[in-house]
Amino acid sequence: MSTAPAPRDAASASGPLSRSLFIFSILYGGMTCIAGVLAFKQVALGPLAVEAGIFAFLMLVVISSTVAQTHGQATANRLVLFGFIPLAVSVILIALVLSLPPSDKMPAENLSAFETVLSQTPRIMLAGPIAYGVSLLLNVKIFAALRGAAGDSGVGVMIRGAIASALSQSVDTLIFITIAFYGEFPIGSLLAGQMLAKIALSAVLVPPLIILLVKLARRLDGPPATAR
Repeated sequence: MSTAPAPRDAASASGPLSRSLFIFSILYGGMTCIAGVLAFKQVALGPLAVEAGIFAFLMLVVISSTVAQTHGQATANRLVLFGFIPLAVSVILIALVLSLPPSDKMPAENLSAFETVLSQTPRIMLAGPIAYGVSLLLNVKIFAALRGAAGDSGVGVMIRGAIASALSQSVDTLIFITIAFYGEFPIGSLLAGQMLAKIALSAVLVPPLIILLVKLARRLDGPPATAR
């Protein structure tokens, strides 16, 4: 039994934006902005150590896959590309705020913490958007390409989501760590550890979340219109 009707390319259709795509777009934009902030904390998940930004990034994977499933690959690709807008605006605003003089009433330790979290090296600032664009577009492409092999059943969607997320997140890690840190220290162990953690999280978290959001999209949008 299919988890969703055939995808409708909402980006090319005339008329109002569907409820699900509107809500998913807002959530997607928020995740692009918060991922970099969360990444400053490393969390321990059993034997795995992973930067916390992966949770926001996996939500980007889940949302883009859900949109590809419910609204078509072209719409999902547009969502990924439009994600550069809030990402760019947030970077500009962060740079502006960092350049403004702090209030003399702000405690020095608070200012130091703020600058530590939001200040990034040029290599990291370059690595983030490149890894984001390549990996999310790759995720949509793989997820859509596997449709014929795995199908649209609940299990099929979960398999497609897990494979697409694991592969795209591995590419994301390779691009980001190489651009941001290559030459500064040996990156082999960091690459291996981050890839292992992201593949494990992709297998555990992504598939059920995609199913959940697909069902939510169906509830928000209602049944597809019957052709007459």
